[in-house]
Amino acid sequence: MKPLVYKKRRRARGAEPRRHKLHLAKGDRVRVISGDDRGKEGTILRVDPKRFRVVVEGVNIVKKHRRAAAPNEESGIVEMPAPIAASKVMLLDPKSGEPTRVRRRVDADGTVERIAVKSGQPIPRAR
Repeated sequence: MKPLVYKKRRRARGAEPRRHKLHLAKGDRVRVISGDDRGKEGTILRVDPKRFRVVVEGVNIVKKHRRAAAPNEESGIVEMPAPIAASKVMLLDPKSGEPTRVRRRVDADGTVERIAVKSGQPIPRAR
């Protein structure tokens, strides 16, 4: 009879998962390019680089059953946006308002600036 051998984990115990490099930030205007909500536009509310997901306002709306946490609170069904994959959204060009790919440019002082490929305009970070 073979001895029982446990398989190695893909990731070492306690190690942080790899963070994905995102071209998106909180507050950016984006358009969904694939999926059920294709064509919808919205603002990014939250970014999760560990899971490569973003939450966009008005996109991927799900119903969540909520119990009242406090005695004076009301319980019920709440609609809220759920995360979608970051690859399913594209940044909007500040000049034309159309979806565009993003290029990075490092300025002389070392700051990284995002450039819209279509128009060449810099995309400001909403902070």
